[in-house]
Amino acid sequence: MKEYDPEPETDAVMETLDIAVRETSGILVGHPLPEGLDFHRIIEAIPPERDIEGLNPANLGLIISGETMVLPPTPAAVMEIVSRTETELKGSEVVIVNHSPILGRPLAVMMLREDATVTVCHVFTGDLSDHTRRADVLVVGAGVPGLITQKHVKPGAVVVDVGMNRVDGRVCGDVDAEGVLEVAGAVTPVPGGVGPVTVAMLMRNLVDLATR
Repeated sequence: MKEYDPEPETDAVMETLDIAVRETSGILVGHPLPEGLDFHRIIEAIPPERDIEGLNPANLGLIISGETMVLPPTPAAVMEIVSRTETELKGSEVVIVNHSPILGRPLAVMMLREDATVTVCHVFTGDLSDHTRRADVLVVGAGVPGLITQKHVKPGAVVVDVGMNRVDGRVCGDVDAEGVLEVAGAVTPVPGGVGPVTVAMLMRNLVDLATR
């Protein structure tokens, strides 16, 4: 059996990327990538000024320093949605059930910059409801359908469902929206909630980079 060598495939992507850097204003890498392609090598090769997803390590680092060039679109979408609820983040308890570099980690820093108190959880967190019931703003993106139920939610909380799952041919999030709506102040729908706002944030990043 011939052993599969992913290196030539990654090299081919890098060649295409070189052309894109010269001819475009912004670059987005569709992910997850096919098995074997080096995601980190590809992301690091995108110049920060072409990185509309904000995933280049330089752009992620700028979030911490507060001198942001572009914000990752999904965390930016969450911040936009929460702002539209007129929730005062300063002094609020924010719980994020996701610790990925695409969502949870940058979002935690962005929330801290608004003077929120932030707890980051994930599917392996013990007694998850003990944490989530404290949240004035609860953001969930664990990829587990029905993970968050009424018992996990503080009355009046804003719940942002970033989960995207397919169950029995239908798309659903991580939140049992019907039950949670009985206690929460607001819940984003899936589909039709965070997704379209994320696309809008991507377009905003592209315009910002193109006009720099």
